[in-house]
Amino acid sequence: MPAETFGRTADGHPVARHSLSRDSLRVAVIEFGAVVTAIEVPDRDGRTANVVLGLATLKGYETVSPSFGAIVGRYANRIANGRFSLDGHGYQLPVNEGPNTLHGGPQNFGRRLWRVEGSDATRLVLSRRSPDGEEGFPGTLDVRVTYSLPADGVLRIDYAAQTDRPTILNLTNHSYFNLAGEGAGSVLGHRVQVEADAFAPTDATQIPTGALQPVAGTPFDFRDPRTLEERIRTGDPQVAYAKGYDHTFALRGPAGTLRPAATCIDPGSGRRLDVWTTQPALQLYSGNNLDGTLIGPSGRIYRSGDGVCFETQGFPDAPNHPSFPSAVLRPGETFSAATEFRFSVA
Repeated sequence: MPAETFGRTADGHPVARHSLSRDSLRVAVIEFGAVVTAIEVPDRDGRTANVVLGLATLKGYETVSPSFGAIVGRYANRIANGRFSLDGHGYQLPVNEGPNTLHGGPQNFGRRLWRVEGSDATRLVLSRRSPDGEEGFPGTLDVRVTYSLPADGVLRIDYAAQTDRPTILNLTNHSYFNLAGEGAGSVLGHRVQVEADAFAPTDATQIPTGALQPVAGTPFDFRDPRTLEERIRTGDPQVAYAKGYDHTFALRGPAGTLRPAATCIDPGSGRRLDVWTTQPALQLYSGNNLDGTLIGPSGRIYRSGDGVCFETQGFPDAPNHPSFPSAVLRPGETFSAATEFRFSVA
């Protein structure tokens, strides 16, 4: 299907929306932020619905979006006080969440235009060059993101990046899922399983302490399927810091290998999402900061708990925690990662 105009940025650049389809799966992506604006899949009765949150206009994605569907970077998640050191040099990033830098700063990849390198009915390749010093990060970085539909029900995202100077990198797609349908209300009744035996506890500003804590005996034990609402209102300090779930899980199995990361099922519709990734970690976020001020394409407002994110990524604040897997990318190396969102019915 040919691309269609989605709008123009505030400075006048046209932005197109691209539609991908294979069998029962349809996906829409815009060139601004490489944002996934819609994923349409059937329920157990064959009724199709969009299962990701979003906004109706480009202006919304430019101004008020909490990274709905976007590719965020250079560094997804948080960096403490916006500071890190690399090869003896200190760097200061703009802070945009309390004292910390979130998702690479206020003008991260999710708020930038991407260039189309190629497209067909089941594949879209987007790229951008992030100049040296953008949002405080060193090195000119060339990034390529490929959205593809390799099989019925499967949305695959491939990431690749190269740099001309040592830098740090952490990329993810920040889609908010509601398997009952966009605008359908709370997802806290969704049943979730995460393939992890440990998570990264944080301080009160949601910066990791550097430790990994076993999930056993905590509200973060999703080794067996359970609803998000089951323990989200416990008095656990970790849940209180985030106002719900907004934590990194250390995934089982070797990073670099495509393996199961999480499963989510909406009992009402029967829709099921299986997340597979090569990334070392998964950020589970229960949409805690949705506060009723945003209105989706359905015309319904989004409140806390109306979407859940499965952000496959590296570890937050890794440059400041030597115990975490390195997030450093050097000249001559290629960063590569892949994530698959596999939709079916339970």
